[in-house]
Amino acid sequence: MADYVGFAISDSMFEGDVSISRRKLSPAEAKRLMPSALPCVNPSHTSTIDALKRRYGIDIAVPQTAPVIKLEPGDSLLVVGVRGLPRLEGRHEYTQQEIEAADFGFSLWEVRSSG
Repeated sequence: MADYVGFAISDSMFEGDVSISRRKLSPAEAKRLMPSALPCVNPSHTSTIDALKRRYGIDIAVPQTAPVIKLEPGDSLLVVGVRGLPRLEGRHEYTQQEIEAADFGFSLWEVRSSG
């Protein structure tokens, strides 16, 4: 069993037939789960990770390269959904006003056997 954290979930993360449950989390619940979760984030998302840290005090370690994971029964993925942050064109970080205006959502996706 492994716990992961990332910004999205994809069909390519699964092999075979599995069942998935999803539940929303508060920022405090997400922060409690974060230390044990393995990061599956893209290094190009460092500005978004910095915004998450500045707003909620949640930090995600950034790997050198984006890992490829395969979720199996017993695994979970903490998904951080972010809406409202503008594209960073010609700069490398968000303003505090942009971070406060963005919508951060947290959900836990748990994988089970399909049978």
